[in-house]
Amino acid sequence: MSLAKRVGQESAEDENGSQTQRLDKWLWCARFFKSRTLANALLSAGRLRMDGSVVAKAHQKVRTGAVLTFPQGPHLRVVRVLFLATRRGPAPEAQALYEDLAPLPDRTADRAAPNASALRAPAEREKGSGRPTKRDRRAIDRLLDDDGLGG
Repeated sequence: MSLAKRVGQESAEDENGSQTQRLDKWLWCARFFKSRTLANALLSAGRLRMDGSVVAKAHQKVRTGAVLTFPQGPHLRVVRVLFLATRRGPAPEAQALYEDLAPLPDRTADRAAPNASALRAPAEREKGSGRPTKRDRRAIDRLLDDDGLGG
């Protein structure tokens, strides 16, 4: 039995002789998704592009050098596959599987610079009018969004 089979690597060789791996499994091993089911959902929705073409099947094979583009939360991820995964390991091992071509903005800079909605003063209310109802809050939100002050 080969070492790859004992470790549990489900990679195969394509017609060119290069190693390939299922795309959903690679995304999961690279820790872009918490489960293969979430990776499958993204692929089934046609939200991922591999080398510029839309991938709609989870069983699509990925090889080293492929460029993947997909949404992850509010960000658009663009990564190049450097290695195929042998297991879902710790984060440093997973980050070694790919090169991030469009790195995410630094989170510490986001925390240091407060956003505009945090600087905005609370809305004035008449004394004794109590807490705003859901309807009142929606009206306030609409008013602030129309003025360009909303977040």
